[in-house]
Amino acid sequence: MRSLQLALCAGVAAAAVLAPAAAAHAGNEAGGRVVVTPSTIAPGGEVDLRVDVCGGRHATGTSDAFSSPAHFSPAADRGDLFAEARIRSDAEAGDYEIRVKCKDGGRASGTVTVVHHHEPTHHPTHHATPVAPVHAGGGGTAEVAAVDEGGPGTPHTVIGLVLAGVAAVAVAYRSVRRRRTDSD
Repeated sequence: MRSLQLALCAGVAAAAVLAPAAAAHAGNEAGGRVVVTPSTIAPGGEVDLRVDVCGGRHATGTSDAFSSPAHFSPAADRGDLFAEARIRSDAEAGDYEIRVKCKDGGRASGTVTVVHHHEPTHHPTHHATPVAPVHAGGGGTAEVAAVDEGGPGTPHTVIGLVLAGVAAVAVAYRSVRRRRTDSD
């Protein structure tokens, strides 16, 4: 699971670095390109959309994958237009075209890929189970707490007794040494 998160983060970082150059190149063509992040997503997920071919401040994006049209407005971090779109929860797996119409007449297109991580069987009594269930209790501490509920075991007791013995010997040695120093 951790490697999947790292791969997704690396993909998002690469898209963020490459998106301005790709969008600028697309803006020089008759039509532009929609930069979609992430470009592959599960139903019900949300994607970020960017275009820079629009001279105006507004555009509308549509796709059969979207639950509703995406309304673009100026991005806070750059000079392009930005929108968010939610993928329909009942979207089938596959590639979907995204079409953007700028208010000033420009156009752009792109693609989003919808994937299903767990394809359910068509058996009527089958219930989908999570692929990677989340451990409750502050990041998985519930499992640790369940194991440690019995209190300290034998190794902890032995270590505690050894440390207490060392402390007692150190106190006794210091007391004897102090008495010798005081008597001289």
